[in-house]
Amino acid sequence: MHFDRKELSNEQLVQFYHSLLWPRMIEEKMLVLLRQGKISKWFSGIGQEAISVGATLALKEDEWIMPLHRNLGVFTTRNMPLHKLFMQWQGAQEGYSKGRERSFHFGNAAHHICGMISHLGPQLAIADGVALAYKLRKEKLPAGQAGKVSLAFTGDGGTSEGDFHEALNVAAVWDLPVIFIIENNGYGLSTPVNEQYRCISLVDKAKGYGIEGVVIDGNNILNVYDTIKGVRDYCIKNHKPYLIECMTFRMRGHEEASGTKYVPPELFKIWEMKDPIKNYERYLIESGVLGEMQVAEIKNEFKDKIESELAIGADTLPIIADTEEEMDDVFSPPKPSRREGLALAQPRLIENSIINSEFQQSGLSDAKSPLRGVGGLRLIDAISEGLHQSMTAHPNLILMGQDIAEYGGAFKITEGFVNEFGKERVRNTPLCESAIVGVALGLSLEGYKSVMEMQFADFVTVGFNQIVNNLAKIHYRWGQQADVVIRMPTGGGVGAGPFHSQSNEAWFTKVPGLKVVYAATPIDAKGLLIAAINDPNPVMYFEHKALYRSVSGPVPEDYYEIEIGKARHVREGDEVSIITYGAGVHWAEDYAAEHPEISIDILDLRTLAPLDYFAIREAVQRTGRILILHEDTLIGGIGGEIAAWIAENCFSILDAPVMRCASLDTPIPFNIELEKNFMAKARLDEMMQRLVNY
Repeated sequence: MHFDRKELSNEQLVQFYHSLLWPRMIEEKMLVLLRQGKISKWFSGIGQEAISVGATLALKEDEWIMPLHRNLGVFTTRNMPLHKLFMQWQGAQEGYSKGRERSFHFGNAAHHICGMISHLGPQLAIADGVALAYKLRKEKLPAGQAGKVSLAFTGDGGTSEGDFHEALNVAAVWDLPVIFIIENNGYGLSTPVNEQYRCISLVDKAKGYGIEGVVIDGNNILNVYDTIKGVRDYCIKNHKPYLIECMTFRMRGHEEASGTKYVPPELFKIWEMKDPIKNYERYLIESGVLGEMQVAEIKNEFKDKIESELAIGADTLPIIADTEEEMDDVFSPPKPSRREGLALAQPRLIENSIINSEFQQSGLSDAKSPLRGVGGLRLIDAISEGLHQSMTAHPNLILMGQDIAEYGGAFKITEGFVNEFGKERVRNTPLCESAIVGVALGLSLEGYKSVMEMQFADFVTVGFNQIVNNLAKIHYRWGQQADVVIRMPTGGGVGAGPFHSQSNEAWFTKVPGLKVVYAATPIDAKGLLIAAINDPNPVMYFEHKALYRSVSGPVPEDYYEIEIGKARHVREGDEVSIITYGAGVHWAEDYAAEHPEISIDILDLRTLAPLDYFAIREAVQRTGRILILHEDTLIGGIGGEIAAWIAENCFSILDAPVMRCASLDTPIPFNIELEKNFMAKARLDEMMQRLVNY
């Protein structure tokens, strides 16, 4: 193995040796503790340390890295204390994730490390988001001050995932300063690379994205360091991403329990001769940088340090589960918006949840904020206005979605925005929903807000993993907020068929860490959108396509919020309460107007997660008879959850069984007559008569 020190001093070469040896000796100790049952699992990086260490040394300390479970060298080179890491590995309360995450599935903002999730690919797009933040911020840097890069790791197996393609494509199209490192160790768990891909080298894929790439010896730390240092400069200077394939070998199993029987024994002999630490150590001794006695002293020093750090790390208190703390940590608490150290103007909070409130009585006039036009605003215009005012209020807010810039979006909600706010903030995206959700999370790591438009709510399936496993869980896992809103044009009634009409809100209401809102009126649509953008947590914002241009109403001109988590009492009644949301609110109001002989009470939930249980209980108390109405299908719809809660908590004040009126348990059909039959509205009268006559 040839080492080229170039301009590195002896002190730097020795520092590199320290950085390389430290994770190896920690791992060797962890394997002993694993056999002793003192830690539960270990993913070994023995034989691959030069990649993690060399890459981290080549970056600045405030540049984000997205490592995997074999990159201990990233954590140690960023000077994370071993005792704290040991607490993490034991699942202790004092660890980085309060015992909620295993091994390396965590991050830490202070060290600019964003931990992986088990799905391997999603962290690549997060690096895109961080790099986008760097690129946006670079335009404001003083002259002569360099920008930054982000860096993400993947394995040879991970390159087969769609997230790999999406992340590289977005980085290339948007000219993002991000470095993608492939650690090619020959196996994806037990599957050899000849069963993973057919290209000669994985770096060949770079050409398909129009970017540069290189294959290097991943076991040569000086080669890794020099390559990544040069690539970093290239990415910053040219505003381009870069792909690096590091050839290496995993000397132990995927994790210790899986063993290595599937690996031909001769491969271990070959790669043992290429060991990154033994070879570098030999080079330092032969070149006179270190003597054998010094090497022995360093190893003894590290051995003693490991023991002392582990003693500190083992001194932890038993975890006592605190349910209140567990629940509180699912979401980030509200944080005041600031711009360049100054607090931004806060939106007005409108209280319209009760029937006799100001805005339910005011009609089309309001002294604080005049209302427009004879009919107010259409729902689609209210959404657009809320988005526009939020872009003005938050210079760090980025909009992303397919066709949202010059074209104005599929429904024209962002029409004209690009002319006012520019293409840097109003960004057309490639067709890659998963990557753009990841980009949104990456932006959040750097303090940006983002709103992503799913062109149709149906398309969210392609980004589902990023939403439910990254956005939703990250604050609970290690305290990182995900300041992201995903707009979801949803619902039927427009003859668009099974892939442009689904009501899929219930997919997300069961995921801890997500907030789900669904407005039925223009005033709520604007106020809830502003509230969602101001909220530091991920919010799924559902907007019914059929209501866009068919529903109008009074909407204040000013910048205001409707409180997330608070239902709206729409209509007073004492015989039956309809609990609903979205288009169901209008179905219920129309039905009540057509049946004055029934005293119907209507509650618009507005927020589906978290639910307003107090308002639900009040609705039960008012009538004792409950019909839950939603456009979603019956099985798995949120109505089942609400009905169960009412049965458990309000049984004594019920006068009849809780009933549900929902759409058919079929895909939503294209033909208008079939679609009408599919819709819950077709069974509303039948269900009401059953409930009234019970």
